[in-house]
Amino acid sequence: MASSFPLPVRALVLSVAATLAATLGSGFASGPALAGASGPFLAHQALYELSLVKSRGSSAINGARGRIVYDFSGNACEGYTSQFRQVSELDSGEGKLTLSDLRSTSWEDAEGKSYRFKIATRMNDTDAAPVDGSAERVGEHITVKLKQPVAKTFNLEGKVVFPTEQIQHIIAAARDGKSVLELMVYDGSDNGEKVYNTLSVIGQPIPGTRSIAAPDPATANDQMKTLTRWPVTVSYYDRDAKARDGEQTPVYAMSFELFENGVSRALVLDYNDFVISGAMGKFDARDSKPCK
Repeated sequence: MASSFPLPVRALVLSVAATLAATLGSGFASGPALAGASGPFLAHQALYELSLVKSRGSSAINGARGRIVYDFSGNACEGYTSQFRQVSELDSGEGKLTLSDLRSTSWEDAEGKSYRFKIATRMNDTDAAPVDGSAERVGEHITVKLKQPVAKTFNLEGKVVFPTEQIQHIIAAARDGKSVLELMVYDGSDNGEKVYNTLSVIGQPIPGTRSIAAPDPATANDQMKTLTRWPVTVSYYDRDAKARDGEQTPVYAMSFELFENGVSRALVLDYNDFVISGAMGKFDARDSKPCK
């Protein structure tokens, strides 16, 4: 998951934050109704190695590499904290390299009532304006208060969810045997004012007992071996963009296998012009503090 430079480079950095910085039922349920419905999330740190899968379209990318380091902690009483960093290098040929560095920190109330976020990005030697703010659910809307890039207060209308809440809904839908889920998601990306329409397609459950062709540190971990996971593809659409010819193209899509405790593996990031894979290179489960 999860913005000041042109696509697709912009998407490579912030779209991942939009979804992973939270690590990643039907309809637009919001509020505490589904909070905790998927059970406790696992506190953990994961490292993903990025590489180019394929390039398509007019904006050819010859190569891509990078890393994502993601740290998730907290519980249903104290809320969830995410720390995320992605460093990526894109090679567009003829010696043209673009280096991007994103750092994101967020905290989310377990009932989906409050969300705080800070996002800082750098592209080559240029710093983008940081994004710093908070969001509170008040009745039927969410009030966002931005400190940066500009001080501003505004409301988000509709049944919008925050990133960890989004993952809770996806897991709950998967457990109910649902294959499609639509949600509006706010994560503070772009300039702090962006809301994405998302469409999640959920595949058949993969039992932990099934053999795996390409194991990684997550599937080899003793705490993870017996857990069910689901193949999930989440497409992100700009809520403010108008559809062309009756159909809107997603800004980007992200595929992954989602464990029932919130851990994601086997990332595939599709930015229309090119596709990036994120193979898990390291995984450390942490002790989760129980609710007092």
